[in-house]
Amino acid sequence: MESKILEKNFSNIQLELLKLFEDDIPEPELLILKDILLRFKAERLMDEADRIVEEKGWTATDFQEMLHTKMRLNQA
Repeated sequence: MESKILEKNFSNIQLELLKLFEDDIPEPELLILKDILLRFKAERLMDEADRIVEEKGWTATDFQEMLHTKMRLNQA
């Protein structure tokens, strides 16, 4: 029962990390691990952004135009 409650409150990666690191680690190791995880997440996000750019066929010129365009709809 408790497992089902945890599964509803945490993502699969959070559950795995909780299982893997049930004991405290020294602060320097924690900082290293945080860096590794952030780099992993950043790489996945950049891969996804690259995929979308390729899918949309956007060019450097398109990005320059986007910089000078209000792309959000007005919220009234």
